[in-house]
Amino acid sequence: MVSMVKLSPSRANDFQNCPLLFRFRTIDQLPEPLSIDAVRGTIVHTTLEHLYDLPAIERQLPQAYELWREAFTEISQDEKYRELFDAIEDISVWSNESLFLLDKYFALEEPVLLEPSERESHIEFDLQDGFKIHGYVDRIDVAPSGEIRIVDYKTGKSPREGYEQKAFFQLRFYALIIWRTRNIVPRKLRLIYLGDGRILEDSPTESDLIATEKKIVAIWKAMEAAFDSKNFPPKKSKLCDWCAHQSLCPEFGGTPPPLPLP
Repeated sequence: MVSMVKLSPSRANDFQNCPLLFRFRTIDQLPEPLSIDAVRGTIVHTTLEHLYDLPAIERQLPQAYELWREAFTEISQDEKYRELFDAIEDISVWSNESLFLLDKYFALEEPVLLEPSERESHIEFDLQDGFKIHGYVDRIDVAPSGEIRIVDYKTGKSPREGYEQKAFFQLRFYALIIWRTRNIVPRKLRLIYLGDGRILEDSPTESDLIATEKKIVAIWKAMEAAFDSKNFPPKKSKLCDWCAHQSLCPEFGGTPPPLPLP
């Protein structure tokens, strides 16, 4: 029986990419080194969240810069991030590169014209038998007509041609939850890639979301089998180059720690 009762898009992707990585992160909860790129993403997401706390007329680039500096100051003074920031060769260059992501955001959307309904919203749905799917949505826009748009900010670059639909799994996961809990199929899914200034959009149908639901159930059943058999095999791919756990992976001559399951 699966011991976890909640599944997020990131953990579902972990299991699809490599069941052993899923195990290391979800069951063993092994620590992973902090990433300065992830910290950059956190600061930018915090900035864009708080930008919409301002009155519409004040949502200008200078105000966004100031919000970024406030978020940067708070995080950079946190002891657990101290070594990361100390390792940056030129903090002014790193800061300017980060602020440039905000320039790109303002070139893609006009915050003065937007009134998000929800930001950093936690959503969840009991899919079946107490098994919940959940996640945190960067932004939910609701039009006067009631149409819903789900928006996700990415500080990296957009996927290569042919990989766009895979990138939408996360937002279709969220769209499924919204459909099941609010009885409304979101009209638009929007991925905003600040790394290269691209917007990708998708208009899901009920059929799309039913297919997503079937895929999630299949992933869950595969997880259930892995928990029952206590077998989480490695799956070697190009993603291994970024894995923090190669020393424990059989594909690289390592040995996983004993599985902490009854």
